[in-house]
Amino acid sequence: MAERVGSGTAQVSSATGYSLQQIRDLEAAGVLAPVPRAPNGYRVYSDEHVRDLRAYRDLAAAVGPVRARSVFRGVRAEGADAAVALVAGLHEELAREREQALAARAALRAVRGEAAVEAPPAPGDDLTITELAGALGVRASTLRFWEREGLLMPSRSASPGAARRYPVPEVRMARIVAELRGAGYRIPDARRAVMALRELGDGASSEAALDARIAAIGRRQLALLRAGAVLAAVIEGGPGPDALDDRRAGRTAT
Repeated sequence: MAERVGSGTAQVSSATGYSLQQIRDLEAAGVLAPVPRAPNGYRVYSDEHVRDLRAYRDLAAAVGPVRARSVFRGVRAEGADAAVALVAGLHEELAREREQALAARAALRAVRGEAAVEAPPAPGDDLTITELAGALGVRASTLRFWEREGLLMPSRSASPGAARRYPVPEVRMARIVAELRGAGYRIPDARRAVMALRELGDGASSEAALDARIAAIGRRQLALLRAGAVLAAVIEGGPGPDALDDRRAGRTAT
């Protein structure tokens, strides 16, 4: 059942864990619907205000506080179709983050047994495009195509027309790209995996870092699901999921 709370800011603070100033700030930011005032000028909060504050905490955990405030303002200001699309977009973004991390982890596992995965860069270990193409069993034109698609970043000297050189980290990335492409990954999917790996950096702990990222994304997705029930109620202009459950229970009882 929906929790009944006192109408003052202090009671709402006790029920939600937000400070008095945080509650006022979130009201001013549009997270809360307008709060009416009593004749004496004090704010009078409803159960829906408490509900929305709790949902904001979940939404902030899922997408960050700045984005969460923007989303709450959006679902109140936009029409239903635009508001639904806004919330659906959050789920899509988290799903893409998860897919990227999963692809990166799969790429690391595909080359786990190769010495290049943990080999530190060393002077003189750079490969030319011809040498790398031969090592991977692909054409030099394929490596140039991967470069154009943002998969590889060979180094060059400042002189015009200088030949490409592939240092050890880029050789490793080329092996990963080759494994992904050989496993059927399309260029956009391989690009997401490469981007995730570049963000994490080289090192033996990359797979553990990816495991942690995937787990964190799962927690954010769960928080978004919790907040989503309240956002749906805000969009519909209804009293919220708890009150809807109360009404269903009442209908069953009668």
